[in-house]
Amino acid sequence: MPDEMIAVPHSAGTRKPAIAAPEGACDAHIHVYDRRFPMYGSPDAMLDNATADDYRLLQQRNGTQRTVVVQPRVHGTDNSVTLAAIQALGAHSTRGVAVVRPEVSDAELKQLHEGGIRGIRFTLHTSTNAATDFSMVEPLARRVHALGWHVQLHWSADQIAAHAALLDRLPCTVVFDHLARLPQPDRLSHPAYRVVSRLLDNGRTWIKLSGAYLDSAAGAEGGYADTIDVARAWATQAPERVVWGSDWPHPTERAAKPDDAQLFDLLGRWVPDEAARRRVLVDNPARLYDFS
Repeated sequence: MPDEMIAVPHSAGTRKPAIAAPEGACDAHIHVYDRRFPMYGSPDAMLDNATADDYRLLQQRNGTQRTVVVQPRVHGTDNSVTLAAIQALGAHSTRGVAVVRPEVSDAELKQLHEGGIRGIRFTLHTSTNAATDFSMVEPLARRVHALGWHVQLHWSADQIAAHAALLDRLPCTVVFDHLARLPQPDRLSHPAYRVVSRLLDNGRTWIKLSGAYLDSAAGAEGGYADTIDVARAWATQAPERVVWGSDWPHPTERAAKPDDAQLFDLLGRWVPDEAARRRVLVDNPARLYDFS
C-alpha cells in the first residue's frame, strides 16, 4: 500500500492504517470541498491545490477501491460538481450522493442517475445548510424511490426524535449519517437512539459510521474517537446495514486535520471483528450504492 502523503495542507503523519482493507472496500464518503471541484464562494473555505489525484492517494492509503462522493451542504444543489468528481475518479468505481432542489425535474433526476448518483441528502440540522425543509423530505423521497435511490439524513438527534412519524412514512431506504455522534452523555438512552433502533427492524434503514475528523469548535478531544459505545451498538444490531465513511476532507480540518490513517484505524475500534468489517466495507456499500 503506497505511503505517500496526501498533497494538501495540514496532512499529518505517514503511517499506514493498522487495518488492512479487503478487496473491493468502499470509502463512503469523500467530501468534495477542494478547488478542483469548487462549491464555496470563498476560496478560503477550500483546500489549496487539491486534485482528484489526492483523493486517489487517500483511497490507496486506506486500501479502498470504491468511493462515494458527496457535497453535504446547500451548495451541492449544483450537482454538476458531484458528477464531475465521479467522472474524474472513474465512473466504474465511484458513486455520488446529491442535494436537490424541491423543484428538481424528472429529466435532471434521470441525468443524475446516469451520472452515478444513487441517493439524495437532507442536511437540516442548521438552517444555513438546508436546501429544503422537513415538509419536502417525504415528497422528494417518494420521487427518488422510483429510481431506487436512498435518502441520507444528516439530522440532529433531537430532529430525529421529533420527526419519528415522518420517518415511519418514508417509502425508500433511509441512511442516517453521523449517528456515532449522538449527544453526550446519554447517547444510548437518547430518544433518537430508540427511534433509529426501532427503524432498523424495518429492513430499509441504514447507518453510516463517520470517520474521526476533528471539529475545530470542540477541540482535539471533540471528534468521533469517544463514540465507540454507540457505533458498536449499531454494528451489532444491524451489521448488514452499516457502511463506513471517512468524511474527508472536511472544512473544520483546515487548522487541525488528523492523520489520514487515523480515520481508518477508528473503524477497527468500532467494528473489531474482521468478517464484520468486510461486510461494512465491501458487501454493504455494494448493495446500498449499486456497485457491480
